Amino acid sequence: MLTARPDPADLPVRPARPAGALVESPLQLLCTVEAHAAGLGGAPTRIHVRDDVPALDTALEAVRGFGLPDDLETDLAGRRAALSARDPVWLVGDAFSGLFQATALLRCGVERVVLVDDGLATLDLARRLAASEPLVRMRAETGGPRRQLGAAAARRLRRLAADGRVTLFTALPLEPAIRAQLSAQGFAVVRNDFAWLAGAPVGDAPTEPTVVIGSALPADGLVDADAYVTWVGGLAAQGPLRYLPHRRQTPRLLARLGALPGVTVDSAQAPVELRLRGMTAPQRVVSLPSTAAVLLTSILSPRGVAVIPQAVADDWWTSRATPGLRAHLSGVLRLAADAAALHRSEPTPHGATRPVTDQNNPEDHG
Repeated sequence: MLTARPDPADLPVRPARPAGALVESPLQLLCTVEAHAAGLGGAPTRIHVRDDVPALDTALEAVRGFGLPDDLETDLAGRRAALSARDPVWLVGDAFSGLFQATALLRCGVERVVLVDDGLATLDLARRLAASEPLVRMRAETGGPRRQLGAAAARRLRRLAADGRVTLFTALPLEPAIRAQLSAQGFAVVRNDFAWLAGAPVGDAPTEPTVVIGSALPADGLVDADAYVTWVGGLAAQGPLRYLPHRRQTPRLLARLGALPGVTVDSAQAPVELRLRGMTAPQRVVSLPSTAAVLLTSILSPRGVAVIPQAVADDWWTSRATPGLRAHLSGVLRLAADAAALHRSEPTPHGATRPVTDQNNPEDHG
């Protein structure tokens, strides 16, 4: 379950030391800004945004447009150039990165690490740290040397945690057993409630009644593309629909989706949490299993917007999707339900309780 927002007095004090961050996705960018705004960065925090990842330059421009917190610097940089910095504090979304593990985490100068959300990989990261497993990706085919590097990185993080120098800053609900194991090892777990984003200007939002968050599952070969297109078409048959592409989706798939009646493919590349925060009731957001559904529930529930993650039908999966991977990806449905339950029970600013709304209403897959 999601834990309550921490007391400000319990949050770590921002060190008077510089911090660095390597950002490789729009979500990592947003969560790194939130971590700095919450007092978990440095003085200053330098965010190095990879210049070779499509859409990250647009995402950076969008985030800057909201007005960055004090002591925060951003730049587009090559991956190795960013990791050559010698900052004693590091904020990182992709702790599975071999380059990060070898060049930043394992060198002696790193004194403190803040782990920020990077989608469902964050949950696997928490599980591996709690279970003392090597930090290697779930779907990666790893040889001996790579597993040794991942094991060394995990040991380094646990040693830092034992000294109170690792924080997991997450908007995702961790399983109680995993959270307890992390706490026992010294990891500080701080909830990201998107406080910086809540105070930023709302901006424009899609006007269509339904917004669909694009999934990487077809692009990764885990879900049949024809079934996916049929599903989007079925949703569009219910009314006008705005489709927000995933950054890995192919031009061919997007062309097929754009040709569907009632579907408008969005061209904006800002993080969906920024793009959609101005939505209002009775609009809704629909997605396949994705952490975006969990995060958007936290952001949009107070505005009365239903966020509806839908299960993947059994016959959509391809042979590349192992049973373990299917279960891992589908677990986001429970996470979204936990997030919705938390926001239904939290008091409004006036002390009343928010009305209960059915944010997990089953929908036809089309």
